[in-house]
Amino acid sequence: MTIDTSRPPLTAIVTGAARGIGLATTHLFLSKGYRVAMVDRDALELKRASDGLDLVLPVECDVSQQDQVSAMLHSVMQWSGRVDALVNNAGVADFAAIQDTTFERWQTVMRTNLDGVFLCSQAVLPALRTSRGCIVNIASISGLRASTLRVAYGTSKAAVIHLTKQQAAELGEWGIRVNCVAPGPVKTKLAMAVHTADIVSAYHDAIPLNRYGSEEEIARGIVFLSSAEASYLTGQVIAVDGGFDATGVGLPALRK
Repeated sequence: MTIDTSRPPLTAIVTGAARGIGLATTHLFLSKGYRVAMVDRDALELKRASDGLDLVLPVECDVSQQDQVSAMLHSVMQWSGRVDALVNNAGVADFAAIQDTTFERWQTVMRTNLDGVFLCSQAVLPALRTSRGCIVNIASISGLRASTLRVAYGTSKAAVIHLTKQQAAELGEWGIRVNCVAPGPVKTKLAMAVHTADIVSAYHDAIPLNRYGSEEEIARGIVFLSSAEASYLTGQVIAVDGGFDATGVGLPALRK
């Protein structure tokens, strides 16, 4: 691939960049010639992930804290002078039955998964107006379809989906595109550590492509929505899920 060196590199901010989908997205942006501000609250893991990478700025930041978000953007603008894409990927998961979900647990999920998306997006707006850039919010299949043990997590992701549409409706006049990726089951180290063989089998039965997605496959959707190839896409929710959201109920029985 030939990278155009005649113009300044585009700059992407990726939150939750120290691992998983965020790290895969960082690597893919770098392969496209972007600079990437890698944002994460886990300083140790962020250092490990960013060591040896060129054109990156690691920034320790808790996206649920407005003062830290403001400081993060200040650092990015001093480093790069522009922002072309914001990927709101940072999130936390908390899986519990409704009766076991305390208000404290609910608030912890909402602060990162929803407030963090709002705060980062608001902070970056002036830079995106200048660059006519874009936002990609990361929701989840759990924001599109209800499931057990996800009252806080699923609700937070459903809110991110609506926030995406609200942002797209209001920011389009400035040339800012806003889209959302809703990953389905992804083969991460954490998922493989906690998903039993029965859970894996059940997911495979329910997904038309009969497998988990990879972090790199989710990253491809994110980087595509950030690119010029998606120049007339805004307000969209792309479920990168192997067809999981499309199948409804009864699919396993129909296959037997």
